[in-house]
Amino acid sequence: MKTKRINLGGVAIGGGAPVSVQSMTKTDTRDVAATLAQIRALADAGCEIIRIAVPDMEAARALGAIRDGSPIPVIADIHFDHKLALEAISRGVDGLRINPGNIGSQAKVKKVVSAAAAGKIPIRIGVNGGSLEKHLLAKYGHPTADALVESAAGHIKILEDLDFTDIKVSLKASDVMRTVEAYRLFAKRFRYPVHIGISEAGPPGSGTVKSAAGLGILLADGIGDTMRVSLTADPVEEVRVAWDLLKALGLRERGPEIISCPTCGRCEIGLRDIAAEVEKNLRGMAGHFKVAVMGCVVNGPGEAREADVGIAGGKGVGILFRKGKVLKKVREDELFDTLMNEIARLESGRHGE
Repeated sequence: MKTKRINLGGVAIGGGAPVSVQSMTKTDTRDVAATLAQIRALADAGCEIIRIAVPDMEAARALGAIRDGSPIPVIADIHFDHKLALEAISRGVDGLRINPGNIGSQAKVKKVVSAAAAGKIPIRIGVNGGSLEKHLLAKYGHPTADALVESAAGHIKILEDLDFTDIKVSLKASDVMRTVEAYRLFAKRFRYPVHIGISEAGPPGSGTVKSAAGLGILLADGIGDTMRVSLTADPVEEVRVAWDLLKALGLRERGPEIISCPTCGRCEIGLRDIAAEVEKNLRGMAGHFKVAVMGCVVNGPGEAREADVGIAGGKGVGILFRKGKVLKKVREDELFDTLMNEIARLESGRHGE
């Protein structure tokens, strides 16, 4: 769905640009060294934009050093206090996450918007089901999709009345289908780019499922210009899941894709252990290629015909194959090393092209 394009620190958002991957630091923002270490780890994993909580003025002042050391654009996440927003802007952040209706009087909002406009800093309106305005809760009874969109529309009007349209919007709830409905309703009314996510999705297991369900529906609908997978986990895991989702939908490619069978009674090797070890060793690789780890020599190569490289097990032995064609047979205890050596050759060939 075509939306207005904005620029956030050199990353294009909306207007047909690739869906960008975001995360949020989980360090104390006032600890510059720890925050930068986490940002660098996230950038290495494929994070393209980082959001940082700004709870007080000390944290706002730390943003200058953080921005100077960050390899990716920085968004300041601010609630209620317009002075924190002004300080963040003065420290060189690339974007703001604020709700203009919640940061004070019209005069205070105007100061923030004027400073953002002067610095060409986009503003994300972040509507959340857990912090909806009291008058909307009274009107709708609970955070419905209509309530979320009405909240967003009110904040948008505040900015538009100040001639500010460098806007992106999020409408998050912890309920998957309510979130999906809110984004769908919003997309019918507005063409501002949207940041998608399921708020408070949960720990890695259930949170990944909820995020994949909700974000997968939206992305398949063509809704979503930038995204965050919110997990109660190391933020690097959020980035990994986001990229896996984008790869699964054919929207973007980064890093290897593993194809592995679930195993059944025909499997006669320790495939689960091998698959886990392969996944572990492929982490951190940025090149995109497909690796198959299959449990059946008879069907494995055929089922994974499109894989660049793969292995399939038999009884105490296995085969190495590329694009469905068998290269050689090896002992079970040599399968993992044989596969990783072939991947290294594959990557070496790619880099030599």
